[in-house]
Amino acid sequence: MELTVFSDESFMREALKEAQKAYDADEVPVGAIVVCQNKIIARAHNLTERLNDVTAHAEMQAITSAANFLNGKYLNECTLYVTLEPCVMCAGAIAWAQLGKIVYGAADTKRGYNLITNSLLHPKTEILSGVLADESTALLKSFFQRKRE
Repeated sequence: MELTVFSDESFMREALKEAQKAYDADEVPVGAIVVCQNKIIARAHNLTERLNDVTAHAEMQAITSAANFLNGKYLNECTLYVTLEPCVMCAGAIAWAQLGKIVYGAADTKRGYNLITNSLLHPKTEILSGVLADESTALLKSFFQRKRE
């Protein structure tokens, strides 16, 4: 019998798969998943170009999908894994959804919510940053380098 190991790194690898889908679709490569009771209940990636919608960030798509799956707007028992630090808009949505935990990879030094304050999130939300940050950063750098060519 095979033992399944759940870890922040293994779930972040799933978020990175979503980021790769965005990359392949010529979207900024950010991916997100929502996990509840060690089960992935939502997967998403940036869709801003495809939907022509500046609010179609991976986190927003994942939160909506998870809420629909659970048939409720509060995700306090869930963890959001996202490859890039959320922006202020996404941090607001994370707060309203009352996510229990957020795990992100790369820091966003230009638009990340930490540039303002981490108190944008719900006070009970646990935060873990830097998980597979190198992989997340490499994908983003590759994308923007390709755009400049």
